[in-house]
Amino acid sequence: MEDEEVAAEPLSAEHYAAEAMAADMDPWIKFDARKTPGAEFCSWLESNRPSQVCRFGDEEGGAGPVGWICVLGPNYCPSTEDVDGLHDSWERLLASGRPITFQTIKELALNHNVLPGKWLLHLDTGFKVDHAWECIARAVLDGKIMSAKVSPRDPKSNAKHVICVYNSNFADEEQVMELDAAIRAVGVKCPLSYKPDVYTYLGVYRNNRWKLCPTIYESKFDLECVPRRSHIVNKVTNVEVT
Repeated sequence: MEDEEVAAEPLSAEHYAAEAMAADMDPWIKFDARKTPGAEFCSWLESNRPSQVCRFGDEEGGAGPVGWICVLGPNYCPSTEDVDGLHDSWERLLASGRPITFQTIKELALNHNVLPGKWLLHLDTGFKVDHAWECIARAVLDGKIMSAKVSPRDPKSNAKHVICVYNSNFADEEQVMELDAAIRAVGVKCPLSYKPDVYTYLGVYRNNRWKLCPTIYESKFDLECVPRRSHIVNKVTNVEVT
């Protein structure tokens, strides 16, 4: 009798956190609209399509690994996050035995000014991701979106690309909704999910030991209603907010 096929075990949150940290530490390809003339943007965009940039570089061409492809808008302002203080408070929270919930983590984020967050799009490599990225990147260049980044192609796995589109304050629900509207305005219709940066810093990914959903909003675009719009659900309260 042939052996039964054994289903692969789900990857842990620690695995996803390690992958994200590795990407963050590798070199990024950046276009900074505050420093680089907009006239150079088209050639930069064409030379750095996410479907054509390899995550682990090109050994034959001598190119090294690429963590992310990123665009910073003309009004981009880096946040003054106290990440070290956040991690110290996180360790004390874990040691205290208090429940780990969205509210306790939000409290840490507010105390240490770790407020940015991002809408996430997951897309197959090829035309879809290149087109969506171009639309979003141009909106960043025009100042309609603060900043965005996209993962390069990973030939070692079947993983989809992820596009992260940022705003400055995940606790400001109106601001989060406005960012969804800006993304939809450029023609992106695929499902979106929203994740606070504080979750990323603290390793709150899929299959985390606190059983937290790693995203706090979900957006699905309704093509049938008039006018067409997003339906956004708060994943913490399970209440539709738009």
